[in-house]
Amino acid sequence: MALNIKPLADRVLVEPQQAETKTASGIIIPDNAKEKPQKGTVVAVGKGTKDEPTTVKVGDAVLYGKYAGTELKLEGTDYLIMRESDILAIV
Repeated sequence: MALNIKPLADRVLVEPQQAETKTASGIIIPDNAKEKPQKGTVVAVGKGTKDEPTTVKVGDAVLYGKYAGTELKLEGTDYLIMRESDILAIV
């Protein structure tokens, strides 16, 4: 299923990883106490700017800041769209 969205310039569309539902010791975390995920998979990439082409590619697992990007929902799935500079690392 291909997404019908193409980020512009240095923007990247990321699908966040699901939040943890259980701790390592087996305690179930309620919805209101879950941490916002900071890891995700790149789904779509813009072409970059004239001076700096994008360095991430579709399928890369990335780490990003807790408050990075703008949340959006497409076809029932949550995504984040952010500038490539908001991405901290490729994992």
